Amino acid sequence: MVKFRSMVVNADKIGGASTASTDRRITRVGRFVRAYKLDELIQLWNVLKGDMSLVGPRPQVLADAALYTAEEKRMLTVRPGITDPASIVFSDEGEILKGSLDPDLLYNQIIRPWKSRLALAYIDNRSLIVDLKLIILTLLAIASKTRALQSLQSLLRSWNLDPLVLRMASRREPLLSYPPPVATEHVARR
Repeated sequence: MVKFRSMVVNADKIGGASTASTDRRITRVGRFVRAYKLDELIQLWNVLKGDMSLVGPRPQVLADAALYTAEEKRMLTVRPGITDPASIVFSDEGEILKGSLDPDLLYNQIIRPWKSRLALAYIDNRSLIVDLKLIILTLLAIASKTRALQSLQSLLRSWNLDPLVLRMASRREPLLSYPPPVATEHVARR
């Protein structure tokens, strides 16, 4: 996956995989690039090459993917994308991790479980119409994250998701620490 460099050279050797917005490894230009998601634009090259699609579960670093439950591994069966429901809900991931003594642990306890559930719900409900809606909502999130989250809620409700997933995706309350999804959740929803 091609990305603009927003961190110092060898950042992966200096710290963990998860990055808070105040991480000292982010360069001055990198803060700007990340704030406006410009580092994601170059991934259009990956879309043109056929390695990624516009919409699909966001690719993860190997260390995070190695922790996947059997259910989460379903995310690896589809082409990764530049955006998905979790990209809208967690566009402020760096802010969520800000101030954490262990951003990787916090990511795996309160972000990954919800991101995975949203990605799996997308996989179960994907269609051209859903993809177009998510692209529009991603663009809307740049102008107004609040409006994008409200519109996303109606899409997610149409998928008959667990009410707790809907609550967390609304981002109106603090994220709960929760275990990653397991196969019984998927079977129970069907």
